[in-house]
Amino acid sequence: MSPVFPGVRARRILALAAGLLALQFPLESIAADRAAPSMKARKAAEASASRKAAEPPVRKATLPARVSALPLRKQVGPRAEKAPAKVQRAGAATQPRSARIVKASYSPRAVEPQRLSIGNAIGLHLTDDPLDLRSSVALVIDQATGETLYQKNPDAVLPIASITKVMTSMVVLDAGLPLDEMLDVSEADRDTERHSGSRLPMGSKLSRGEMLQLALMASENRAAHALGRHFPGGLSAFVEAMNTKARAIGMTDSRFADPTGLSSNNVSNARDLARMVRAAHGYPLIREYSTATSLTVDTGYRQVGFRSTNRLVDNPDWQIGMQKTGYISEAGKCLVMQAKVDGRAVILVLLDATGAQSRFADAQRLRKWVEQQPRDETQPVRADARS
Repeated sequence: MSPVFPGVRARRILALAAGLLALQFPLESIAADRAAPSMKARKAAEASASRKAAEPPVRKATLPARVSALPLRKQVGPRAEKAPAKVQRAGAATQPRSARIVKASYSPRAVEPQRLSIGNAIGLHLTDDPLDLRSSVALVIDQATGETLYQKNPDAVLPIASITKVMTSMVVLDAGLPLDEMLDVSEADRDTERHSGSRLPMGSKLSRGEMLQLALMASENRAAHALGRHFPGGLSAFVEAMNTKARAIGMTDSRFADPTGLSSNNVSNARDLARMVRAAHGYPLIREYSTATSLTVDTGYRQVGFRSTNRLVDNPDWQIGMQKTGYISEAGKCLVMQAKVDGRAVILVLLDATGAQSRFADAQRLRKWVEQQPRDETQPVRADARS
């Protein structure tokens, strides 16, 4: 072994120590650089936590489902710009700035198709009609002679809606019941078939005469039902009396199921209804009550005003002696009237009209047509069905 001098050994030791130091310093620098971001993040988190601790707590809120809020503006400089006002429902909580705003989307509501009347469903509106009436059934007869002046599907048996109340009125008057007797409206008179409304609240008390007028003039369903319910023997006896009366006046194609007409089982045709109108016109109270324009009654709770459902009643161009309107979806818009046209007493029957005012417009067309016909040369007009 070759000898190692002390000076050489010392230089080797110093060189080895210098190499170790050079290796250690870069590793510490790299570790410090890697640790720096996490230290910065911790410092930022601590600063944010201290600010939040100093601020008042903010309640979490959820925007209402139908509110579309506007985005907030960014803070610029030392002062923040005001965020535009958000539209929200009354009582809704304020949306916090840090919350994410999502605009809700909605699908369109399904629209139910309009239900066809029975007359429309079986094609009665396809009948050729020289006057282009919107009613699928029409009949005009001379009241004195019974002569048919105009007809369109007069034998079609259809629901008649509140035209039923004409028969209701005749049965009430035939019974000779006191018109000043007070009758009540109870839960039994509520419409549970069609859930229609009424301006007569439960517990109302009206005279029989007032209920009769409301049934004829304003087509008040609870009044008509109460009239039948207070009949001797009850509602079933009343309906039986309605059908008995119908047979007595020759209504062979008619059937009645309730006193209001809300049931589609109340059916008739134009010829039978003309017979009913002619018979009803012989009752002075039916003429008076059905052609009244308005009536105010005391229900026991408050004063309630009612008006006629027939806008032709107070039309100076018309001389109406008796009338009644009706509507349910199965029957369409209906109208029966006794009136004087050019000095002649006529009976008009219109069933299954389309549109809110079509039955009244059809009545106007028929009146003008009758006025234009020479009295001695008037020939009956029949609308024929298409082949």
